[in-house]
Amino acid sequence: MGPTGTTSSARRPLRLLILGGTAWLGRTIVEAALAGGHDVTCLARGSSGDVPEGAEFVRADRRTPGAYDAVLEGGRRWDAIVDLSRDASHVRDAVSVLEPASASFVFVSSVSVYADTATTGADETAALVDADESDYGGSKVAGERAVVEAFGADRSLLVRAGLIGGPGDHTGRTGWWPLRFALAAASTEPDPVLVPDVPGLDVQPVDVRDLASWIVASVERGLSGTFDAVGDRQSLADHLAVARRVAGHTGEVVPVDEPWLDAHGVGPWAGPRSMPLWVPLATHASFGARSGGAGRAAGLVPRPVDETLRDVLAWELSRPGPAGPHGAGLEPADERELLTAARDR
Repeated sequence: MGPTGTTSSARRPLRLLILGGTAWLGRTIVEAALAGGHDVTCLARGSSGDVPEGAEFVRADRRTPGAYDAVLEGGRRWDAIVDLSRDASHVRDAVSVLEPASASFVFVSSVSVYADTATTGADETAALVDADESDYGGSKVAGERAVVEAFGADRSLLVRAGLIGGPGDHTGRTGWWPLRFALAAASTEPDPVLVPDVPGLDVQPVDVRDLASWIVASVERGLSGTFDAVGDRQSLADHLAVARRVAGHTGEVVPVDEPWLDAHGVGPWAGPRSMPLWVPLATHASFGARSGGAGRAAGLVPRPVDETLRDVLAWELSRPGPAGPHGAGLEPADERELLTAARDR
């Protein structure tokens, strides 16, 4: 399905139903919708927290029968429904019950739906993985198909998000590098920092605030179609240089290549003992190097990456407890060990 849509502006507050709205991206979407003057209802378990002030909260577990009854009482209708689920069965249930009550449906999917993760510059027409619901990408594919089958192409908006970053990034993937450089810069003698040296590897995180605002603006315009929602593409080396600059680090940087990282048990992307944002170039070069042209043409305008990294650094430093890795990155003892090994080469 190719990108389509209209350009008419919203002339009245929209009635939006967010399936979620208490976690990071969902909450940011709700905040953007409320800032735009829209009426927002969130249906969620509430296990991730409260909804933003000004939104109606309907507590429900989507795994249970009748989960959507409360948002259909009295013949309630919606201008759009936004669903962030990673579980295709939840999406199928939602569209089957809610289709008669909503003008449109927005599904936040992922660039993980693409089968080819090595070819750079690809767009929304690239082949998809199989709809294997035991796999994250496959489950998103199945969710996309359920939405289009129920609502039709002209009433569906599929947003294939790339890596999402910025303040609130609980995964640690976009906050790790500015935080690591900031902690190193705070030492009496600026500490050295170990970095991956992977020429040819690009990254393109999209700021959560830009993604959320664009989703709301797209609903206002009645946009339909399929779009990769990605940030501006830059080399990993340039991204790390920006992270270092916003953190004020002037100490030594110790680069190590992929074979060295593999040999020393450092994992890519996320998890314990990992190098965030690094993915194996030979097999995953496209993960941070998609075209993004359709999204730009549809109004997605990413802010400068230095703003995103400054703001995620401020958020990291404001978190309670000691500053350090969470979800991604190296523990201090691991990095010291690795730095010693790198210097002894």
